[in-house]
Amino acid sequence: MLDTPIIRPEMSSEMKLLLEQYPRDAWSSHPGFQEKTQHWLGAHRMFRTVASQILTDTESYIDQSMETSEYADRLSYYGNGLVRNLHGHHHWEDHSYFPELFAADPRFKAGLDVLEQDHDDLEQFLDDFTTTGNRLIKLTHLDEKQAKETAFALRDTSETICSFLTRHLTDEEELAVPIILHHRLRG
Repeated sequence: MLDTPIIRPEMSSEMKLLLEQYPRDAWSSHPGFQEKTQHWLGAHRMFRTVASQILTDTESYIDQSMETSEYADRLSYYGNGLVRNLHGHHHWEDHSYFPELFAADPRFKAGLDVLEQDHDDLEQFLDDFTTTGNRLIKLTHLDEKQAKETAFALRDTSETICSFLTRHLTDEEELAVPIILHHRLRG
């Protein structure tokens, strides 16, 4: 895992040029806000929710308000789902979605490049999460004390992922949706 989370300050004002014309609170009423964009935003909500649930579950396991077997089952299910779906989602964005946005409005190449780099950075966090999570699940069957110790590391990684996703997904939405609305894409 990276020693310091790569969480940059707000996206530059240049990258928010269209956001001023198409503010977030007006997206749903725009005629260009089509089902495909709504589904994409729904996937982002799901990522935030699942990452937060994993963090909450891990804290519940640490404070002993969740049984070990229930926690291991939930971590396996939600952790696998989060990692697998983020990998697929980001692969699709990097190879299909972002090129479509770039072709529609090349002014935002720098912002799209930053978002692609975020995907690479997130891969490091997800790899650490997967390694630590798998170790923790195994330890719940072998050594409860070591499992609890490992849960602290997983909690830290989960907090990092939650923070990273909150910032990244907001940046991504606030760059992409205005481009989509402005150019009437994905309709």
